[in-house]
Amino acid sequence: MSSFFDRVICIRFALVAFLTFDWQTHARAADLKPETMQAWDEYLQRANARINQRSSLESSFLWMDEVPERAAKVRKREIVVAPARPHIPQKVPSGLVHDWIGVGFLPGITIRDVMPVLRDYGRYKEFYQPHVIDSKTIEAQESGDRFSMVLMNKAFFKKTALDSDYQATYFRVDDRRLYSISQTTHIREIAEFGAPGQHTLPEDEGTGLIWRLYSVARFEERDNGLYIEVEAIALSRHSRGRASGGGADRPTRVAGFSGNRPEANRSSSSFRCGAT
Repeated sequence: MSSFFDRVICIRFALVAFLTFDWQTHARAADLKPETMQAWDEYLQRANARINQRSSLESSFLWMDEVPERAAKVRKREIVVAPARPHIPQKVPSGLVHDWIGVGFLPGITIRDVMPVLRDYGRYKEFYQPHVIDSKTIEAQESGDRFSMVLMNKAFFKKTALDSDYQATYFRVDDRRLYSISQTTHIREIAEFGAPGQHTLPEDEGTGLIWRLYSVARFEERDNGLYIEVEAIALSRHSRGRASGGGADRPTRVAGFSGNRPEANRSSSSFRCGAT
């Protein structure tokens, strides 16, 4: 796999790894409740207002540009990952909202170069292994796509997988800026995955590992390359355990990147793709 291809995948997977695959909790029943869903909808309304503001000429398109030190790290080809808002994860009735953002830089690359990689959903099972164990394109159109993935973290949840469908929509801001919004349309837990008793649960029933996913990816061509910024938001059950990043920093290596896992109250952490 080329260096360019590795970094495209790394930038996106840094968010996936932080958001959905590193929770040291024990599975238990936790069906999605109406009050939890209402809190999620309200959070997304506020998130979408920020998204619309960033698309205007009156605001910085990239979160990176809000802090000069952050932008300097990215220009050095580090991937910077941080909570997108204060007090993340945010407690809501019977649930948690997780909201992380990451940004990286690809020198000598354009939006036209990177889009075929990001929209090659059928190969996500190769790009994001071992956590994505199956993927396929359902429908592809010029302005948006539908695709599916089966997600699993074998390290912590050996018997539960997530069968998930997504809608992705693409918006061209101008000739050098574009953003996309991707959200789950269905998530169903697969219990006893890989065992004779494997079965798919009704939607919004099960352990509540992940109930909803919503992400925004921003692309801006400048400085002889492409900045890629991804904000990933998820809804899960409230855990009596703790996120593994809640204690002291520890080295993390996932899918070609290495670095230190940030605590929830730290401002940011940085990574270098391809480190060993």
